[in-house]
Amino acid sequence: MPLRPTTPEDFPAICELLGTVFHEEFSGEVKRIEAEIVEFDRSLVADDAGRVVGHTLAFTRDFTVPGAVVPAAHISGVGVLPTHRRRGLLNRMMHRQLHEIADTGRESVAVLWASESAIYPRYGYGPAASRLFLNIMNREVRLPAPPAQPSGSLRMADPESVRTDITKVYEQLRPERIGWSSRDDRWWRYVLSDLKDHRDGATKRYAVVHDGPDGPTGYALWRVKDGWTNHGPDAEVQVREVAAADPETYLALWRFLLGIDLSRSVTTRLAAVDEPLLYLADEPRRLGPSMLDALWVRLVDVPRALAARRYAAPVDVVLEVTDPILEGNTGRWRLTGGPDGATCAATTDPADLVCSVTDLGAVYLGGTRFAALAAAGRVTQLTGNDPTVAFGWNRLPSPTEVF
Repeated sequence: MPLRPTTPEDFPAICELLGTVFHEEFSGEVKRIEAEIVEFDRSLVADDAGRVVGHTLAFTRDFTVPGAVVPAAHISGVGVLPTHRRRGLLNRMMHRQLHEIADTGRESVAVLWASESAIYPRYGYGPAASRLFLNIMNREVRLPAPPAQPSGSLRMADPESVRTDITKVYEQLRPERIGWSSRDDRWWRYVLSDLKDHRDGATKRYAVVHDGPDGPTGYALWRVKDGWTNHGPDAEVQVREVAAADPETYLALWRFLLGIDLSRSVTTRLAAVDEPLLYLADEPRRLGPSMLDALWVRLVDVPRALAARRYAAPVDVVLEVTDPILEGNTGRWRLTGGPDGATCAATTDPADLVCSVTDLGAVYLGGTRFAALAAAGRVTQLTGNDPTVAFGWNRLPSPTEVF
């Protein structure tokens, strides 16, 4: 069964495949929205006598890492028909995809969301960022009072009508928010699309924008799922995204979301592990936090990826890396750098630390620590030169969308 690049004519079959694999049904509107972001020249299919039986693709987007924004291949749409599992198709697709990314040379990093977390470490992807799912009992949570003289105000709108304001805020914040991805016009249309098939019985999506003296400083996207019990109203506010440039804006947006009439809960699936709301609520337990994995990172070009990001403290360390797929990454690399920049080059000097490319991907965003991996026996610290602190950052990764 050959692997080949896709064409637009393959798209209906790809939707059928992914609908089968992920137990969804792709309506005509869903297909239209999805087709706008597909890059067919970066999409692979496994072809069984003219039938699409496997698929993977990469999106071309930029990605925020500690201290920098880098090109990153955003991997998605990975699946094999149930009738064609256990034949090595996934291995072949993932290996070919990684080699093509490496050969092109644009991206030194690949990133994905894993439907099953046991799959992707086999291909060098490490768990680089976690997220919180919050299920907030909003009538039992109190936030600090707003300032006596607020510097801004809130306005509700249809999300598409305020796209310019939302985009301005997002682009202002993105260079500092680890785990955020670039959004061109196609991606903004995709993110703000509001198809009934995706609502699961909830309302249309709403936007609220916070305006300061010099323009918008934050926004939130949400919808409401109605509910009633014998005790009365029991609606759930489903928060999609909150972005705020300063603490006052952040507080104003969350006070608004927690105070929507007739609601008894507020949920969000993409809160950061160090979400400021955890430190504003008078009863943090009522936020109902639970932690889940989020972004998985793969270093495609180890020296270039390590040199691209910045480091929280001065670092001069020799890493001995193994990579069974992209063998050019295997070897010893001297990483030298700090908050202002870094270099990384091959060396014959003795190693300070031994790790796999999977573990190097896990620590790349600062959300996983070398010391924790060493305690688990995943990496081997050979000297006292520990790079754990250097690989951290002032804030943890905060992934804001599933792609």
